[in-house]
Amino acid sequence: MKLFIQWAISAIAIGVTAYVLPGAMVTFWGAVIVAVVLATLNLLIRPVLFILTLPITILTLGLFSLVINALLILLAAFIVDGFSVDGFWWAMLFALVLAIVNWVFSLWRR
Repeated sequence: MKLFIQWAISAIAIGVTAYVLPGAMVTFWGAVIVAVVLATLNLLIRPVLFILTLPITILTLGLFSLVINALLILLAAFIVDGFSVDGFWWAMLFALVLAIVNWVFSLWRR
């Protein structure tokens, strides 16, 4: 049950982020599917990318992890029909705003 609540919160955060940014568009069901797809990508692909790019991540003091998040968002936009991002920089901004919105929701949930 906790997993479904987390997916619902993520879907709301994705919807809010897409509403705030003009370079991103998502439908209601697209936000739900993107939440599941991003959770799956973060579970399966993100650790591999993080290990492969560990030297550059250390060199940039962790800022390269934003690039990894942007690439995962672009991959999710490629997979899900109801979700689109206009380019890499919009995906980077989407990742940053999504992290902030998720952080605000996590403060509210406590």
